[in-house]
Amino acid sequence: MTGVLLALASALAYGVADVAGGLLSRRADFRAVALLGQAGGLACAVAAALCVPVDGMDATSLGWGALSGVGTGLAMVFLYRGIGRGDMSVVVPVSAVGGVALPVVVGVALLGDRPSPPAWAGIAVVLPALWLVSRSNSDEHGRVRAAIGDGLVAGAGIGIQYLALAQAGDGAGIWPVAAGRVAAVLTIAPLLWTPGFRLPTGRLAFWSAANGGLAAAALVCYLLATREQLVVVAVVLSSLYPVVPVLLGVTALRERLSAAQAAGLVGAGAAVLLLTVPV
Repeated sequence: MTGVLLALASALAYGVADVAGGLLSRRADFRAVALLGQAGGLACAVAAALCVPVDGMDATSLGWGALSGVGTGLAMVFLYRGIGRGDMSVVVPVSAVGGVALPVVVGVALLGDRPSPPAWAGIAVVLPALWLVSRSNSDEHGRVRAAIGDGLVAGAGIGIQYLALAQAGDGAGIWPVAAGRVAAVLTIAPLLWTPGFRLPTGRLAFWSAANGGLAAAALVCYLLATREQLVVVAVVLSSLYPVVPVLLGVTALRERLSAAQAAGLVGAGAAVLLLTVPV
């Protein structure tokens, strides 16, 4: 049960960070928000790593963490680019479903994960649920083909982020998450060298960094969850983060749910129950 709670905490933190990142990107260049977020995440990850005992940290675990960070950087770049130039109602669900599907396939085919029958049912339910809950009707006329491409790459990045981080050894503590933030910064940084680009300062810079710290906390929770249960189950539960923006919109902003989103929320709830059934 500890692993389940950690994975759900990861989804909650990532969902809130997703909402905040979107709001911040409306006031500053998304590349700057992404870079400052990863820098803030690095600071928080290092602070957390210093508080967790290390028993046999090795270069391999740090390498897996760094690969995870490359996935994070790719996911952020292509997700935001797709939203900016394409159709959000395509990019977000494609990336969400891809971010689950890739780890499930690899986990079962290559890593030897064997989910229980109820967990398989939960996995089957969560894929359409994520698609439905993350769709939006506000931008149906975007460049769909380009958006699908960006969504697929972003989904692959999310999948790499989760898969690679799960391979880090238990003895490395939280340091693989810190290594991943360094790699994410290095992945995003080359995009900043364009004429006229400026990093935000003041409150925008602070909240961008703080939001990255929240995202890093989500990854810490996910990493700890993988040490308590199957990687496949941890990935699926952590990937429920698209539910959070929808719930915040309904409760805080009094937005109306579409029928598809309502069905997606029901499916997500059913998936959680199925994935947490004791066997």
